[in-house]
Amino acid sequence: MFFRNAFSIFVLMLNNKPIGIFDSGYGGLTVFRSIFGQLPGYDYIYLGDTARAPYGNRSFQTIHQYTWECVQWLFKQGCPLVILACNTASAKALRTIQQHDLKNEDTSKRVLGVIRPTAEVIGNYTASKEIGVLGTKGTVNSGSYLIEIGHFAPDVQVYQQACPLWVPLIENGEHDKPGADYFVKEYLDQILAQSAGIDTLLLACTHYPLLAEKIKAYSPADIKVVAQGDIVAASLVDYLQRHPEMDEKLTRNGTQHFFTTTDDTADFDHYAEIFFSAKVKSSYAEVKC
Repeated sequence: MFFRNAFSIFVLMLNNKPIGIFDSGYGGLTVFRSIFGQLPGYDYIYLGDTARAPYGNRSFQTIHQYTWECVQWLFKQGCPLVILACNTASAKALRTIQQHDLKNEDTSKRVLGVIRPTAEVIGNYTASKEIGVLGTKGTVNSGSYLIEIGHFAPDVQVYQQACPLWVPLIENGEHDKPGADYFVKEYLDQILAQSAGIDTLLLACTHYPLLAEKIKAYSPADIKVVAQGDIVAASLVDYLQRHPEMDEKLTRNGTQHFFTTTDDTADFDHYAEIFFSAKVKSSYAEVKC
């Protein structure tokens, strides 16, 4: 019976054309959760490159290499559309993938990121026209949010703050412990010191929603704290409406499959459930270097 069920799952995945969702680790699950909430009928494959995470402090070249390898793996699983649910990968790899790497693939395949959809609407959240962006070193150093928000909301002043210790705290399960308060307050104090006019804080890392309550607690009461999940999900809904040729390819069996590049799937499942707010049962993915 086990082998029959396993074979049935394999055949189902083989015939599916799922939406692929990629992240360097767990954070993309917060985006996946929102996407599934708005598009529940589709098939999905999530890949977390936990064996090589975190990406935040790595070079452009390394992040591009790792991200493209994972995107190709998702293509091989039948995904015609891949979402980079990772700000660092979106900042440092997406442009090269879209402009160069995809030329050697099926021209109908698409890879989308999380920065542009966020930049398109974040200006609507601020009354003071001053936004603080909280992200990894990789995202902040890339300047991607400065550039993209400048395109869509040129009247908005953007301040940035790298928060390098937040992802390790979250991925080690320390985000809800009292010890995390010091590091949350430290980075918030640094960005708020840049301008008294900041009225909106963008969580420009998909891990950071797990720190949202602490961030709100150490921020002035009138500051909005904005996570990306619902923004990216709404943007994907709009994208599929505007691109029916892609929407028609995607299969709708309501399946979810989770993969990790570390062979300790039990450990992945434990932490993934915190991000996804539901039970997760993952499999090992061998992503070729």
